[in-house]
Amino acid sequence: MKLHYRIIGRLSVALIVILTVWAGLFYFALMDEVNDEVDDSLEDYSEVIITRKLAGERLPSHNNGSNNQYYLQEVSEDYADAHPHIVYTDSMVFIKEKNETEPARILSTIFEDDDDRYFLLTVSTPSIEKHDLILAIWYWIMFLYGALLLTILGINVWIYRQSMKPLYILLHWLDGYVLGKENRPLTNPTNITEFQKLNSALRRSTEANERIYEQQKQFIGNASHEMQTPLAICRGRLEMLMEDESLTETQLEELAKVYETLDHITKLNKSLLLISKIENGQYPESSDIDLNVLVRKYLPDYKEAYGYKQIRLDWEETGTLHVHMNETLAAILTTNLLKNAFVHTAEQGHIRIHIDNNRFEISNTAEGGALDRDQIFNRFYQGSKKEHSTGLGLAIVATICKIYAYRIDYIYKENSHCFIFFFF
Repeated sequence: MKLHYRIIGRLSVALIVILTVWAGLFYFALMDEVNDEVDDSLEDYSEVIITRKLAGERLPSHNNGSNNQYYLQEVSEDYADAHPHIVYTDSMVFIKEKNETEPARILSTIFEDDDDRYFLLTVSTPSIEKHDLILAIWYWIMFLYGALLLTILGINVWIYRQSMKPLYILLHWLDGYVLGKENRPLTNPTNITEFQKLNSALRRSTEANERIYEQQKQFIGNASHEMQTPLAICRGRLEMLMEDESLTETQLEELAKVYETLDHITKLNKSLLLISKIENGQYPESSDIDLNVLVRKYLPDYKEAYGYKQIRLDWEETGTLHVHMNETLAAILTTNLLKNAFVHTAEQGHIRIHIDNNRFEISNTAEGGALDRDQIFNRFYQGSKKEHSTGLGLAIVATICKIYAYRIDYIYKENSHCFIFFFF
């Protein structure tokens, strides 16, 4: 999830909680203010009635035309002592003029006259329809909430994008950065201190990585080249020594083992040097290659070299596969693929090759079950150790595919190792 989406989500949740609480507080504050105003009016109305009653003056009519009503009745002393003298309630009252029942605010007051008699005065005045008020407040709150939420989120998104623009520029530059390649310079002007430090740190890091990469590339290349000469000298001297007729059979066998070891080291060194050259981009030229032609060119050599295994070969072409890559690397990919199949197929085994317009598939009968898909293309991984195998053939193929963004996959089906290369 992107950072601004996460921020917007959390901000929305926080605003929903805050505005919901605010709406509740607003409603209760509004109702309290309304009730306070109505209660003041009821108090004034009840004072007028009580004053006239105590003064013996004529009382106003029970309904003065303003929908305000009052009821006065005498109560016992026990009733007066058992009930509070001032009570505010909300209830429904019948208004004769309208001939209907409406919500009203009611004040009940108990007072005593000069003759020690107690009276219960009940005054009422119509109040607002609270249900309608709740709905009105709810609708307006929802409208205001939606407008406020969208406005706040829009402003926050705009501010966030403007503030985080240097980070997006930096991430875009990192997406296109390739170690060891010619990359465009990082241009990310900003007056934000944190981003300035991040730019400086990234420049220092990439420069250090480039230096280390160049040093490593030179070391691998130089070491591989330097090793070729002493290895060739050792092999030559061993060959000369093995021609000495005075050596015993046991000594010749030991020298032969040493010679095989040196030969293996030489092949290993050449393979590592090849991988290093591929990764360092020393095969830049590319052209359109017909992979069908390459397979037909090299396949007879391997059939002849491994003819003693009596391997059955099925070769099928349902299309012509054209790839755009270096010709040398295309040949290396094809030969490594063919060699891997022939080397790892048991005697009287079966190899299947299929090529169509966008993929190259080769499978060979398995000897020891499926291979580890997570390790199969790693260097020096071998499912079952084979003589004269360096364990780098598939690693070289995977490196070539990575350079050209081609996809390589391994599956185990029908008791066979199947390698599929997708060229599109």
